[in-house]
Amino acid sequence: MTFVPLTWLYVPGDRPAVVAKALASGADVVVIDLEDAVAPDRKAYAREAAAELLRDPQPVPVHVRVNALSGPWARADLAAVVPAPGLSGLRLPKVCSPSDVVRVARRTASAHGGALPLYALLETALGIERAHAVATAHPSLRGIALGEADLRADLGVRDDAGLDWCRSRVVVAARAAGLAPPAQSVHPDTRDLDGLAASCRHGRALGFLGRAAIHPRQLPVIERAYRPTEEEVEQAETVLKAAAAQQGAQALPDGTFVDAAVVTAAHRTLRLARRT
Repeated sequence: MTFVPLTWLYVPGDRPAVVAKALASGADVVVIDLEDAVAPDRKAYAREAAAELLRDPQPVPVHVRVNALSGPWARADLAAVVPAPGLSGLRLPKVCSPSDVVRVARRTASAHGGALPLYALLETALGIERAHAVATAHPSLRGIALGEADLRADLGVRDDAGLDWCRSRVVVAARAAGLAPPAQSVHPDTRDLDGLAASCRHGRALGFLGRAAIHPRQLPVIERAYRPTEEEVEQAETVLKAAAAQQGAQALPDGTFVDAAVVTAAHRTLRLARRT
């Protein structure tokens, strides 16, 4: 069964001790951040520390978020970390066009010894407008997601609900491109766990799957929010039993109409509930 990640934990690349703790935190994926979490005068050290760690295989998948592709540090980031055998993926910030993805994919293919999974972060109005084009830019692209802090600043959005159209746009673009559902952007208040839970419920309703985190205390909240409930699992099992017993559309005793789309959703629920 394919493992379905629900939590991505961002950690500053210039703090190796924190990275080590993150690897044992229970996060499905650890993201070493060389961009926003690292001050300019620490960029070189963060890059070297990440490359050193990734010389060896890691207990969980490790991605690296490099610096902005249009900036002065991205080329050095790629040169340092892409050859590392412990690297599982690259997260590309502020992607605005398909060409951003294609350039990185071509640059990394030979250096990594094969196709390296890429993930594009859409953080500007232009990136949102080109979401589907970015999502279909190259076979190495495995996912797209929002960078909501930068997007909020770019759009001048004051209320969180003002980003919902952008969120739905990314969910639709990912699905249309055949990619996995995107993960939600981070919840910046690490102590507001009730707010995080409510936000995750809203994200799940919009079609997101899982979420990025910036502190280990956020991981259990995200996990609970995105794992199917016992009631959802029971309903999915009931749907599949009914579908196996009779061909064609039908209604369950509770009135739920079962057709091919409902069966597909039931399979998806059980895959997520039984992830290993």
